[in-house]
Amino acid sequence: MHQRQLGTSGLHVSDIGLGCMSLTTSEQASAVIGAALDAGVNFFDTAEVYGAHENERLVGRVLRPVRDQVKIATKFGFNVNNGLEGLNSRPDHIREVVDGSLQRLGVERIDLLYQHRLDPGVPIEETAGAVKELIEAGKVAHFGLCEVGVDIIRRAHAVQPVTALQSEYSLWWREPEAEILPVLEDLGIGFVPFSPLGKGFLTGTIHSADDVAGKNAAIFPRFNDDTLAHHQALVDAVAAVASRHSCTPGQVALAWIIARLPYASPIPGTSKAERATENSRAADVRLTQADVAELDEISAKFQVDPVRYPEHMQRWVNR
Repeated sequence: MHQRQLGTSGLHVSDIGLGCMSLTTSEQASAVIGAALDAGVNFFDTAEVYGAHENERLVGRVLRPVRDQVKIATKFGFNVNNGLEGLNSRPDHIREVVDGSLQRLGVERIDLLYQHRLDPGVPIEETAGAVKELIEAGKVAHFGLCEVGVDIIRRAHAVQPVTALQSEYSLWWREPEAEILPVLEDLGIGFVPFSPLGKGFLTGTIHSADDVAGKNAAIFPRFNDDTLAHHQALVDAVAAVASRHSCTPGQVALAWIIARLPYASPIPGTSKAERATENSRAADVRLTQADVAELDEISAKFQVDPVRYPEHMQRWVNR
């Protein structure tokens, strides 16, 4: 798989990474991460909050034999004690989290450390300053932010250069194009889209609320019968492009991102090895300019409601 640079940071990662949040057992982590590695993925995303620290341990154990060949990203920003207990980006807490993450991952340095969510109680300058100190100490290589707006990006970047912003982005949610992406391009910051498959919708496997019943996706407001039915035309259009390229709709959705944004590496997540292989091979799909323009046009007509999360999670998106 080809690699790309996240902005102008010097951090090179595979065209497509792997979001590891769904991995919950050693057997599963070995199978899924192994499939991604076999397909050329070298960029793996975890967080201390995933599984209340356990996900970092799983990812660290599987990647230990190939540590010098991969880039590992993790995140701070919450109080984590057998669950999620509120936001916390105080400098002393960041230092504590990083020491714990280094131990759980079994690494000497974190390649990319994100603030998971903005903490309104802590000025972003203090957060960026704490990460700057960790970079100077050799514990962290690069600084990232998640789901923040233009003002926060600029203020953080002025203290410690930001390597990457992680936010939701897909054919179904292009909101970052309006204000966020121009600022990233201006400042030379990379982009790491999560949910690049529209939380599964763009794969063509979700047609009604019943299809996500009992799954994590069921908590998101967009997965109701009316919305899914209305937006089915978008999936049909993606499937038509996929048919022309003899690939899957999900691969087209990922290929669209890497074709449009040379400084972006999407991180689709999965709990299945075969899906990790399929997603990774999207890097081999070569969309034409006409394909991209067609997808741009149809997706602009089917953008999902801006209320992306249930109420208890929506309050963490502070732009």
